[in-house]
Amino acid sequence: MSRFLFLGLIAVCLLAGWTMYRRGEAVRADEGGVDPNAACAACHDEIYERYRKTPMANASGPAVDGVMAADFRHAASGIHYEVREQAGRLWMSYDRDEAARPLHGRQELRYFIGSGKRGRTYLFEQDGYWFEAPINWYAKRQLWDMTPNHLEDREMPSTLPVDPGCLHCHASGAVSSLMDARNHYAATPFAHGGIDCAQCHGDGAAHVASQGKVRLQDLDKLEPVRRDSVCLNCHLEGKVAVVREGRKVEDFAAGDDLFDYELFFVNKKEEGSGGRATSQWEALLESECKRKSGDRLTCTTCHDPHGSPQLEERVAFYRQKCLNCHNQAGFAANHHPENEDCASCHMARAGASDIAHEQVTDHFIRKRLPPPRTGSKATGELVAVGGVAASDRDFGLAYAQMAARGEKEAAGRALELLRHAEQESKGAGGDAELHAQLGFLEQISGHGNEAAAEYRRALAADGFNSLAAGNLALMEAQQHHEGEAVQMWSKVFEHDPVQLGAGLNLAVVACETGNRSAALSALERLLAFAPDNEKARILRTEIRTGKRACGAR
Repeated sequence: MSRFLFLGLIAVCLLAGWTMYRRGEAVRADEGGVDPNAACAACHDEIYERYRKTPMANASGPAVDGVMAADFRHAASGIHYEVREQAGRLWMSYDRDEAARPLHGRQELRYFIGSGKRGRTYLFEQDGYWFEAPINWYAKRQLWDMTPNHLEDREMPSTLPVDPGCLHCHASGAVSSLMDARNHYAATPFAHGGIDCAQCHGDGAAHVASQGKVRLQDLDKLEPVRRDSVCLNCHLEGKVAVVREGRKVEDFAAGDDLFDYELFFVNKKEEGSGGRATSQWEALLESECKRKSGDRLTCTTCHDPHGSPQLEERVAFYRQKCLNCHNQAGFAANHHPENEDCASCHMARAGASDIAHEQVTDHFIRKRLPPPRTGSKATGELVAVGGVAASDRDFGLAYAQMAARGEKEAAGRALELLRHAEQESKGAGGDAELHAQLGFLEQISGHGNEAAAEYRRALAADGFNSLAAGNLALMEAQQHHEGEAVQMWSKVFEHDPVQLGAGLNLAVVACETGNRSAALSALERLLAFAPDNEKARILRTEIRTGKRACGAR
């Protein structure tokens, strides 16, 4: 097994950020210059003018309209990165002058992600596949560094996939990716940069056409879970999230119940937010403020989505929000009059556990100091955020994610739950995700036959399931069924170049079976997407120089 790469589970997410405006005007993703909010501005000019200055209204856009020049060397990898504009286009160059592993190249950056208030990164496209740049701007520290979770990488992480689940919170009109890969799109993966009016208020075509006679839905009159879902759609992450069977997160629309699309889980013993920078609802649910206020307290009780207070106004603005409830006689005058910043004591900021160089305003809203602990280490039993009912399938997939992160006990729980879910659903039919994850759990538990059967069920439901195909190919190769392995790995890597393990395995088997040209072809494709992949580079050199003779085992 040492010759091959076990695929396992991979999760990559974008750095949180916010909209797209060109020199004060919203633009389309196709850069046609059409303002998606123009029809609203005609009647709601004051709100429009305030909103277009917010982070949400500036979350993404054409890269040349969000230029943040970069020039830094990453110590762990030795790579020098630069981001510079040239002739109206933005480019990221990368260079490493080491004789043993030289690296030189550049990539055109197409769109920016992030308003710059917390950070910014960029997107690029290669052969129809969309990726996040490997570097990020961190606003709190005013520095460039690698993208979160890759701060100490020795190699450039150049295959960070951008999928609809990421884009629907950073742009408007995110479309579904093609079936073969989560970051493969027929065209531009979203309609407009930033969060436009329709993302929160729903489709306003009939409202505009009738000159306001057909009213938009009143968000404040929705049942609380649907009202809250408008914000939680992007501001709830939990420790792990599970998409409901047959659902797509990008299909969520204002007025829907978010939990019909996705469930969120945290550890039962977790206190507060767990250090997550952009997910505070689970912490708020534990606060006395929320417990006593119930459904009356929601995100917009304290936050105005149409505008943000100026820096010099922030303390007074949020203090008044607190005093709207804590309004007993004499309270404002007597409760620490020397410090009017309520949040400094009761929502103290601490380092984030999921985004480097970032802080968390902890919405647990603690009564007394000291400030909250950073980065919860709680493990063990999971619970669904908000007490939403979750099935064995949902819990099983959540524990499977925890198992992939190294929690050994979670693997046993996931295996038991998913087996039961499969039995209850009489085979789970077309649930490719359940079968693929169950196959993975059976495989790491040493149950080869059961794993293979689950992988085949997953592929019957979804012929492009890379986890199932890649690991089933590995099992076939171990049984010396090289032809079957090569066929599956070829399909995986052809349709999803993010699956570098499949590409490397394909090259190894192709070489061992005497197909030198196929091995080199696989390595060239891999290095086109991941030019700093050391294993691929070494293997290509060995095959080219004859150090590794293809066909000789």
